Amino acid sequence: MKLFQREQRSLFGEILDWMLTPLMLLMPVALALTWLVAQSIAGRPFDRALEYNARVIAQLVTFKEGRAQLNLPQPAREILRADDSDMIYYQVIGNGSELISGERDLPAPPDAEPHPTGETQLRDDEMRGLDVRVAWLWVRPEFTEHLPVLVQVAETREKRAVLATEIIKGVLLPMLLLLPLAVLMVWLALVRGIRPLSELETRIRARKPDDLSPLEERSVPVEVAPLVASVNDLLTRLKDSIATQKRFLADAAHQLKTPLAGLRMQADLAQRQGSSASELKQSLNQIERASIRATHTVNQLLALARAESRGTTLALQPCDFAQLTLEVVQDSVPRAIDRRIDLGYDGAQPGTPGVVVDGNPTLLKELVRNLVDNALNYTPSSDDSPGVVTVRVLADRPSRHLVLQVEDSGPGIPEADREAVFQPFFRRLEGGAEGSGLGLTIVREIAARHAAQVHIEDAQSGRQPPGTCISVQFGAHGPPAP
Repeated sequence: MKLFQREQRSLFGEILDWMLTPLMLLMPVALALTWLVAQSIAGRPFDRALEYNARVIAQLVTFKEGRAQLNLPQPAREILRADDSDMIYYQVIGNGSELISGERDLPAPPDAEPHPTGETQLRDDEMRGLDVRVAWLWVRPEFTEHLPVLVQVAETREKRAVLATEIIKGVLLPMLLLLPLAVLMVWLALVRGIRPLSELETRIRARKPDDLSPLEERSVPVEVAPLVASVNDLLTRLKDSIATQKRFLADAAHQLKTPLAGLRMQADLAQRQGSSASELKQSLNQIERASIRATHTVNQLLALARAESRGTTLALQPCDFAQLTLEVVQDSVPRAIDRRIDLGYDGAQPGTPGVVVDGNPTLLKELVRNLVDNALNYTPSSDDSPGVVTVRVLADRPSRHLVLQVEDSGPGIPEADREAVFQPFFRRLEGGAEGSGLGLTIVREIAARHAAQVHIEDAQSGRQPPGTCISVQFGAHGPPAP
């Protein structure tokens, strides 16, 4: 039963329903129980009086010459009849079934067998169409040759009903009068209890659009604290997301400014009057290089945005990591040949047990591609001393771990810079390599989304140049290999 029905669910109305609905449903039950208790309480004094009258009449029964007699004075008869509300009847039967005195049509007791002497019994019965309460007992004479005598006194139930009604009125009327007060107190208690929610709503509405600071948890009730903690967690994630977007836009604008400015400058140079063919060709070459750099930067920024999209659900599927790595290495061979770098693959072959990992194939290929490109960019090479880049996929079947290693013969990364190289747009100047400074940032983001760890160490410790070995270790990624 809904006392307050609304199109939108109301917490206030639902709590009020659960508090008032049982109260309303229990009122008829309370009324019935009160009536039964009132009937019992009202009947007790009248039952005692009825038993007393039956015993008094029993004491007036005498036995003479083998016959039972009732010596009931006239004043006593009048006292029995003197009642403005109820009728009182009596009956004395002795000598077998002979009516000695009283009403002949008073119903006989249900048990025809005599009860022990002096034990008064009570029952409800009907006489002349009226409900009566009957007290009855058996009187046994001193001489065994006389038969026991039945004494009954009956009374109508008018006074009992009146007294029970008065008791019910005395109990229920105050309850009915207090019911509206109780409803009002429940209403006020709910209003007071929900007030912190209204205050919280007011504080949130009063905030400025750029205010993403956490809400105060101590000023709300304990029951609301988890909700406030969840909102604070959402605000923190929203703040981080907005900060990431702002950083992305700022970094994108900063990184694109240089190649775009170069494009404009070279275009202006190409449009000058009197420019020779060689100068025009040089300007076009610079425009091509600037456009390639800008395209690469845009692609890297888009890849970083995809990798940092933690709010979206990553579509995972079983991927043959060795096959993905081989495809990236094969695509990078032409660039390695142009740079005179020996690019090779070593490790597990596609289809080998243990090389399957649950992940996003597009992002995993982006991870491998950035590591290979980074190694090719920073590995010096010449005809006399060619650079070497080796890509490995290692599968440990017992521990169900998968490791990707990209090793180069370049100058290496000092330990002081091994954490900084994962920051966006950080570039080391020693090698003079071109790039956007986003490669390793993208690698770490993609690895984090696949629960993998990225480590940097020297490829050949103690030698010069030491080279660089970047490892990506994936955790347990499926059932043990057979």
